[in-house]
Amino acid sequence: MSSNCGKVEADIEIKASTAKLHEMFTHEPQRQSTSHKPHHISNASNRNIQRCDLHEGDWGTVGSVVYWNYFHDGKAKFAEELVEAIDAENNLITFKVIEGDLLEHYKSFKVTIQATPKGEGCNVHWTMEYEKHHDDFEDPHTLLQFAFEVSKDIDAHLTSTDAK
Repeated sequence: MSSNCGKVEADIEIKASTAKLHEMFTHEPQRQSTSHKPHHISNASNRNIQRCDLHEGDWGTVGSVVYWNYFHDGKAKFAEELVEAIDAENNLITFKVIEGDLLEHYKSFKVTIQATPKGEGCNVHWTMEYEKHHDDFEDPHTLLQFAFEVSKDIDAHLTSTDAK
């Protein structure tokens, strides 16, 4: 592995169920729900995610392309991501960035989100694998913090939805 390659990962506990969190990112057709779809992430975390649109394919299918407008490190940014893997049984989804601001610093960037049951809620494990263009670019620790904030916002949205 090149010295420019790396991986950062972290866990966050939330109160929402594994299935609901997974559905929020995938909206798999077999889990029909009106309030847990990827484009609702911008409603749940509007200070971080301004928009989430499906550009190709269908929600919840490998090979589909999702476009994100988000606000990170004080700037408006975008990412176009290919859904590389979905594992409903293990509540896992993997996105590969194919266009966007991240590719200015990284040759490749992949995000995996996996939720596992923990008590009443779940543990969300975020993994970011990347290859930097140059050693002088920082590892994406601020993006990991961003992922934590989005997770907390989604949790608040999902648990307030449960309360209704």
